[in-house]
Amino acid sequence: MDEKRWSERFEGAMGRLAARNHRRPFQALLLTLALTVAGIFCARTLTLSADFVGLLPKNFPSVQDIDKLRKRFGGQGNVVVVGMGAEPEALKRFADDLAPKLAALPEIRYVTQQRPRSFFEEHALYYVDVPDLKVIQERIDARIAWEKEQANPLFVRLDDAPPPSVDFSDIEQKYSGSANQRLSGQGDLYYLDTTERMVVVMAKPRGSAADLDYSKVVVGQVEEFLAKQDLSKYGPGFKTAVTGTYKKKIDQQRVIVQDLASASTLAMVLLLAYLAFHFRSALAVGLTMAPVLAGLGWTYGFVGLAYGQVNLLTGFLAAVLGGLGVEHGIHLLGRYLHLRGEGETSEAAIAESFRHTGFSALIAAMVAALTFLSLAMSEFRAFREFGIIAAVGMLVSIFAYLLILPALLGLASRFGWAPRVHQGASGPLGLLARWLPRSYRGVGLVVGVGVLALVSQAPRVSFNYDSRTLEDYKQASAVLDQKVNNILGYSQTPVVVLTDSLEMEREVVRQLEARKAARGKESTIDFVNALEDLVPGQQAEKQAILQSIAAKLGKLDPERLPEDSRASLLRALHMAAAKPFTEAELPVGVRHQFESLDGSTGGAVLVYAGGGVSLSDGEGTRRFAKEVRGLQMPDGSQVSAAGEALILADILDMVAREGPRILVAAVLSVLGAMWLTLGRLRTALICMLPTLLSVVGLVGLMSVLGLQFNYLNIMVLPVLIGTTVDAGVHLVQRLGEPGADFISVYGETGRAITGGLLTSAIGFVALILAKHPGLNSIGDLANLGFGINLVVVLLGFPSLLLMVERWRRRHGTTPETPEEPAPEA
Repeated sequence: MDEKRWSERFEGAMGRLAARNHRRPFQALLLTLALTVAGIFCARTLTLSADFVGLLPKNFPSVQDIDKLRKRFGGQGNVVVVGMGAEPEALKRFADDLAPKLAALPEIRYVTQQRPRSFFEEHALYYVDVPDLKVIQERIDARIAWEKEQANPLFVRLDDAPPPSVDFSDIEQKYSGSANQRLSGQGDLYYLDTTERMVVVMAKPRGSAADLDYSKVVVGQVEEFLAKQDLSKYGPGFKTAVTGTYKKKIDQQRVIVQDLASASTLAMVLLLAYLAFHFRSALAVGLTMAPVLAGLGWTYGFVGLAYGQVNLLTGFLAAVLGGLGVEHGIHLLGRYLHLRGEGETSEAAIAESFRHTGFSALIAAMVAALTFLSLAMSEFRAFREFGIIAAVGMLVSIFAYLLILPALLGLASRFGWAPRVHQGASGPLGLLARWLPRSYRGVGLVVGVGVLALVSQAPRVSFNYDSRTLEDYKQASAVLDQKVNNILGYSQTPVVVLTDSLEMEREVVRQLEARKAARGKESTIDFVNALEDLVPGQQAEKQAILQSIAAKLGKLDPERLPEDSRASLLRALHMAAAKPFTEAELPVGVRHQFESLDGSTGGAVLVYAGGGVSLSDGEGTRRFAKEVRGLQMPDGSQVSAAGEALILADILDMVAREGPRILVAAVLSVLGAMWLTLGRLRTALICMLPTLLSVVGLVGLMSVLGLQFNYLNIMVLPVLIGTTVDAGVHLVQRLGEPGADFISVYGETGRAITGGLLTSAIGFVALILAKHPGLNSIGDLANLGFGINLVVVLLGFPSLLLMVERWRRRHGTTPETPEEPAPEA
């Protein structure tokens, strides 16, 4: 049996099943109720995760690394309390008052309110290598010898050579980029900005910011504590604010949840408004929406069973699937109403609607599902889960219409409901249907030239790697956090290389320093911080040299030195008197950075990004990731840095690598599915033409408008392929029916196509109004694509079909018969 006969048998089966549900509505609705209750029950515990780490597979090396980091050291970042609106002395007093009280909170490990400068300045000479200490000693010896000569009345100097310098700024400069120097910082001892009139106090929690419930607990403790404080003693207008990684995670989650609620509500309102306009009947609106709502309940029941949570993309699928599902309802109910207007009985109209239009809707749903499944090829979990859930949702929506719509119409007909007679060739689409056969050459030329102009611009489109354009950086906590980073002089969240031994730690530091030196100004590493660097070796040998230096410096008369050298002498005396120290004597805030929570003995090397690289800048992050990864240990093993910034780098690399492959898979899967279901390759190619032109035209329009792809909105291209191809299917299938004429088919189907594209766009329109810039970019691209497709499928594609049909008739390849009126009819 050939494919055409197979499709006819399937069409007949759909018509018979729909007719059965029409005759026995209560059985169908009872099954609907059971499935809906089960779906809601499974979806009741769904949560939203906005964590970057959750977007990659759990077996990904960077994900496993960051999981190890979180288990060993807890979360990265801090809960940061900022005092604002007072004079410097009051701000310092606030920081000193707050720190011990904040440290007493149950979930706070330690608090930092001052730079560890005092300790590092006092012990600065222990961080100097022994050879450089000997250079210092030699300079001091030379100066002492010169001073003795000057004090000898019998000594006569024959030249005017200047005295030997005791300026050690060149040696200080040599060590200026070291970890102890960078942690000491510049400016005030406190984390203070006198211009902004603010001071920073950093509290390190015990748990991870990736656990949103924990973040809410610890931030709630801090905010509740601050609310009880008497701030009036620090001056009028003094206030506090909380920021940092934990606070930003909560705010980001709150914004996304609000966007999810508002987008879903807005999409529902717009869908209802459009359906009311389209059908002019409240009952028709209910008949169209009931299967959509039931299908969403079933789909999210599947999500609850399969995943247990939704991510940034899948959380908004309800709005998108709602718009896509309504499109099927517009075609099916529109066809039913048209047939009832021609005098068909309700059951016959249902059977015929699902036999032809329902089969076209099934083809469109299967094609869309296959396209979405092409996203499931991606290792990027956001795309993979989006693709699988959307594919399930598309197929479920057809099943919901097949089960529910005939049953509801069966009940309505039993109660005597008679639909209003609708003329398919009336209204704007009817006028367009009568005008287009007379003007199709000019219309086709204008649309064709426009599409070609856009296609010529497509190669100029670019990819935006900056993740800052995809997050809501206008949040108060995000803006304040950037100010905190400026005060610190380095990021609060370095990436971390986990080490298992002291030898491994030394090797990691050595290799990272070597990479930084090899790249010079091109290096993305600012500085490397390891515990061994902060507790330098050879302290006994260095102490002996320092004691000798201190003894000799004590013989110099500060009054006989130049004023600038006098201060250096006094400072050198203070540093030379410092005692050796151990790890336990390091400042608390510094020492705790390297202490594990689980009691493990492994260490860590902190790597701070530099070279003008922001870890929110995707391109810079990718360069930074390459520089800190793949460290080869002597035993042959490899270690890499861990951190959320590197997760972002992996996401960007993955999207750039998989994007073209997914797009090709989407096109081929759509073509294959349509070839199989429509029976002819030529018919499948014709149906796909409007979609392919629309997608390429969209890329060109992006270049014209200055829009860019990013790691979120690039998924719009395969989505458009799957969701717009049904317009061509419906139009070609209806024109291919026996006795079909262009005017009536275009008037009826064109109206349904317009409604379907508009309702599909509604789900994405809601994203445009979201506060999240990444979701905005998805909405922008999707709706531009739907707009281009609407022009192509309503004007360009019919014009092309009319041109081809006229050519075939002129050359005798398609004989005219009374059953097939000419397009000019």
